[in-house]
Amino acid sequence: MSGQWAGSTRRYELPPDWPELRALVLARDEQRCRWRENGTVCGRSATDVDHIKPGTNHSLTNLQALCRDHHAIKSSREGNAAPRVTRWRPTERHPGLL
Repeated sequence: MSGQWAGSTRRYELPPDWPELRALVLARDEQRCRWRENGTVCGRSATDVDHIKPGTNHSLTNLQALCRDHHAIKSSREGNAAPRVTRWRPTERHPGLL
């Protein structure tokens, strides 16, 4: 995988019929971004399908069409809000103190 999917396991969490679900959502949303801000819908050309609520609920009611820019903004916000997993090595004692 390359680009933004590099190192991600997200693709494996999608259902086998994801291409069909994606096409349905884009058609339902008329290929227009559904991002709402201050009561206004973006309406630009949608290229991505996003989960409204993060997780593995792939129902049509939890999916929306977004333009690339708004999908990036939403994904960034969700990533920044996610709990951090730190993988620090334990502090090693100095060899002279062993």
